[in-house]
Amino acid sequence: MTITPDDKDWTWVLERPCPDCGLDTRAVDPADVAGMVREVVVSWRGVLAAPADEVGRRPSPEKWSTLEYGCHVRDVFRLYDERLRLMLNETDPLFANWDQDATAVEDEYAAQNPVFVAQELVEAGTALAESFESVKGDEWHRTGARSDGATFTVATFARYFVHDPIHHLYDVTGERR
Repeated sequence: MTITPDDKDWTWVLERPCPDCGLDTRAVDPADVAGMVREVVVSWRGVLAAPADEVGRRPSPEKWSTLEYGCHVRDVFRLYDERLRLMLNETDPLFANWDQDATAVEDEYAAQNPVFVAQELVEAGTALAESFESVKGDEWHRTGARSDGATFTVATFARYFVHDPIHHLYDVTGERR
């Protein structure tokens, strides 16, 4: 069995509040996403600083550990930074498919060092925040699409993205933001 945070199409988070983490992306100003990323990075650094045996323990066989979620969030930051750059520098780019399940297995998320993951997560989150801060004016209307056909403007992409690290922080802490 492959364990994933959730493999559903999450584009509904652009239309209504998340029943789990409570984030309502409709109320998120895309220009605020950079600051939200910086805030969530601090929280992630904190949860990954817990003792390694706690961070690496799965609460149940079908749910990822804090470490595995942290690896996923780090990789989401990296992926979204790459996709944002594509949207800003190309016309209507089509994003390469990303198999998060395969990445988790291939990169051995459960065996990674939480200290290094925290450092890499902070670096990737900071880089993404800087990329979002660089977006100006009409760039918010530039478009891109996933391989499944979901299309985004930079603005909807920002709102869609920010749910992921916040939701997964909720997954590991149970605390709504």
